[in-house]
Amino acid sequence: MNKLSGFLYTGTQTGTIERRAADTAGLDSWTLMQRAGQCAFQLLQARWPKARSMTVWCGAGNNGGDGYVVAALAAQAGWEVEVIALGEPTTECARRAVQEAQKQPMSVGPTLRASSPRGTVLVDALLGTGLTRVPEGAFHAAIECMNEQTRPVVSLDLPSGLNSDSGGTPGVAVSADLTVTFVTMKLGLQTGRGPDLCGSLAFDRLGLPVGVYDEVQCVARLIDGNEVARSLPPRLASLHKGGAGHLLVLGGAEGMSGAARICAVGAFRVGAGLVTLAAHPSHSTIANIEMPELMVQAVDGRSSLARLFSGKRALVVGPGLGRGAWGRDLFAACLEQSMPRVIDADALNRLAEEPVTGSDWVLTPHPGEAARLLDCSIAEVESDRPTAVLEIRKRYGGVCVLKGVGTLVAVADGTLWLCDRGNPGMASAGMGDLLAGVIGGLLAQGLSAAQAACAGVWLHASAGDLAAGQHPRGLVARDLLKPLRMLVNRSCGVDDR
Repeated sequence: MNKLSGFLYTGTQTGTIERRAADTAGLDSWTLMQRAGQCAFQLLQARWPKARSMTVWCGAGNNGGDGYVVAALAAQAGWEVEVIALGEPTTECARRAVQEAQKQPMSVGPTLRASSPRGTVLVDALLGTGLTRVPEGAFHAAIECMNEQTRPVVSLDLPSGLNSDSGGTPGVAVSADLTVTFVTMKLGLQTGRGPDLCGSLAFDRLGLPVGVYDEVQCVARLIDGNEVARSLPPRLASLHKGGAGHLLVLGGAEGMSGAARICAVGAFRVGAGLVTLAAHPSHSTIANIEMPELMVQAVDGRSSLARLFSGKRALVVGPGLGRGAWGRDLFAACLEQSMPRVIDADALNRLAEEPVTGSDWVLTPHPGEAARLLDCSIAEVESDRPTAVLEIRKRYGGVCVLKGVGTLVAVADGTLWLCDRGNPGMASAGMGDLLAGVIGGLLAQGLSAAQAACAGVWLHASAGDLAAGQHPRGLVARDLLKPLRMLVNRSCGVDDR
């Protein structure tokens, strides 16, 4: 993988990098357009080696120009090519691409055909990063036409209708089988609707020297497994259970102990030495039947909780906390503590009702909880996940983990991290509780809030991928425990045989 694929940029930043390439490296827009077309056509041929015809939808800007270059290359290779042109070219490079394409034998038409497009492969070169509003008119019809076909669709730079910065779709958007993105990896491809729409994702920086990227600060970075490994503490031969950290889990209201127990086992499996569960008295005698390593303390109110904070290195509050008076008292006690904390599940709902800020906690909302924290709709959160996670961190402090496809982690210095691991099988009960325990277990071992959040998200998602394999449907949280243990030991350099 190109090492720059780990840095995520906006459309505006990409334009700045392209201008710097022209100014400092002599790589003008026409050269980049030719390289983009060649790259896309080569990948298209490799993916569908028997194809010999294509239909290309071209917009008026440089994305359309990329499409004309692809069309010309295909025609030169003897393919049957038709181009559906939506608008006259508006840039110098796009006009040049049209002129070059017209030298090749191909069909070029200004409107959609009433019949189905002829190509066995369809190429989307309509909008790219040029999306500024809901696709309407001919663009709306073109996108719908592509989506109605059973033939493969290749999107150039990003699926038309997808916002390159947010991953949102203000209207209809192309659902591609392959997306080939150029110069930078765009943030919108990796979160929100991006992963659903882009299909297989390929990145090529088109030969730009690394130096042209140096003065443009990326908007986000991918969490790197090697950095996760380096953040985990060494397991020295002299280590004892107290040195491995003691985590306190506050949760398990009456009738709701399962979430808290899943949280606790997650902490154990990433290496916490001790875990205590403060649970409702109705669970105190049975909560650790399946996990005798877990210490359970009955808590009937805030007064009986005070002594449990002593000696703990971190705490998690929320899994199974409930919305009643018992959970309210435990959450209030948690807010008085200064130790590292994970605020999850029902504790997030409490926080939304009575907002306060903290500097030493990790907030782990799913989109519904994020909407409550921001007093907006879930649709608004999902339409711009990067803005949502940054706003939660700004309002409430600490570190925020916005769960979902392309999980985002906003840390205190303003850096935004993204996890590109995970799978749809993880959309099942208990996965969030397990993540809270993983992050809490890492906090208990001495990682900072930012380190624990990034490492926890990556380990959790990677374990989910290993557990799912080729069969993600039916995955449950407990399936992740064995691969979690394997990952943290492999990362620590411990032989996992």
